[in-house]
Amino acid sequence: MNKFILFLAIFCAVGISGLEAQSIYRFRFEEPWSFSLQMGPTQYFGDLYSLWRYYEGVQPDYNAAFSARYTFGTRMKARTDVTYYQIAGRDEKADPRSHRFPRHLNFRARNWEAAFLLEYYYKPVKLYNITREFLNPYVFLGIGATTNNPYTNYRGEWIPLRPYKTEGEAYPGIVMVFPMGLGLKYKVNVYMDFFIEGNYRFTMTDYLDDISSFNMSGFYEELIEDYVSGNNPDRLRLSVRQPRYLLENGEPNVDLIRSSEGKPRRGSGDPRLNEPGAKYDGYFSLNFGVEIYFSQDIWDNWIFRNRGRGFRFW
Repeated sequence: MNKFILFLAIFCAVGISGLEAQSIYRFRFEEPWSFSLQMGPTQYFGDLYSLWRYYEGVQPDYNAAFSARYTFGTRMKARTDVTYYQIAGRDEKADPRSHRFPRHLNFRARNWEAAFLLEYYYKPVKLYNITREFLNPYVFLGIGATTNNPYTNYRGEWIPLRPYKTEGEAYPGIVMVFPMGLGLKYKVNVYMDFFIEGNYRFTMTDYLDDISSFNMSGFYEELIEDYVSGNNPDRLRLSVRQPRYLLENGEPNVDLIRSSEGKPRRGSGDPRLNEPGAKYDGYFSLNFGVEIYFSQDIWDNWIFRNRGRGFRFW
């Protein structure tokens, strides 16, 4: 009997020790994969908006994104993004000093972006999740591609602009982007971070807004020919929106456009900035997100079960 009691005492001591060790080391995992959801405002920069040269305020649109990250270095993570975003611009909100308001041009685009990025953190990230830093700033840059399908609101209807070649250019529906920016992460618990980041995309196109040329002097004859022949009259209608070049019924004044040798405005500001290749459009997003770190016991963690009143879902 005494031997049985001694054996039972040793067994319980070993069991309790094992439970304590499991409790202590439960969160000592190092999982390289994490996933996040983020969203926030998006701001376009181009021929229909300028923040730095004029006082035009912020004209935000929106975006939502999903990201996957993989930790592969002491301070490095690889990341892939899939983003849905809207950008827009209109002359009605232009600073008068920019001389853009007489054009009466506008656009809206709802695009998809996919990108691969590298993140570099100020503090180490390749460590046990329980020992992650509570605040960790980071920088990132990468390469990606975005769809490019601008629309314009013409007489109350949204019309796709790319098929009309309003400037005689067949620009692509997919263009390269180069995202880069800054971020800050806050550790909520062993499985989760909150973060905020600013991401500016440099692009390889001046046609996010369907506008590049300063005026129509290089292609107005082609547009007039399509209008007069009736083959594609909407090309001229969508290209010329300035009231001084329109008839009373709202149709383009072909004679005035021809006699002006294509002076109706397209691009904005300094004409040197509207030469081919002189500048490109871009867009910026300020996102707030939640990043989840996956581990073997995440499905048994308090985030995913109900501990209240002694009951849990599994």
